[in-house]
Amino acid sequence: MPFAFEYFGFVTMSWFEIGMLLCFGASWPFSIRKMLITKSSEGKSFIFLYLLLIGYLCGILHKVLYHCDAVVFLYMLNFLMVLADTLLCYYYRLQASDFRLRVSKKDTKSETGSRKPGA
Repeated sequence: MPFAFEYFGFVTMSWFEIGMLLCFGASWPFSIRKMLITKSSEGKSFIFLYLLLIGYLCGILHKVLYHCDAVVFLYMLNFLMVLADTLLCYYYRLQASDFRLRVSKKDTKSETGSRKPGA
């Protein structure tokens, strides 16, 4: 085996771990794309996304500290995609709450303006 393969951990990688990360990683672009198209974060749970971020961070730390191999890049890629999904959720939820606030202010103004004095 060439030295580069051993240095980057290609010899000792777990192919099952690679398969798992590739399958999980393949789903995140679809989720991000759907949110960009619909501009809605309905049905997304921040607790779920936070748990995923913590899980991927733990995987990265384990790889870096105890068993460094090339699989760490898949963990990092998945972490970045979940982070992007989380940030999009924040963005669209803030946008939706801002819209609801503007609509409620407009409704309040129209209700007070429609009353006739002395009636």
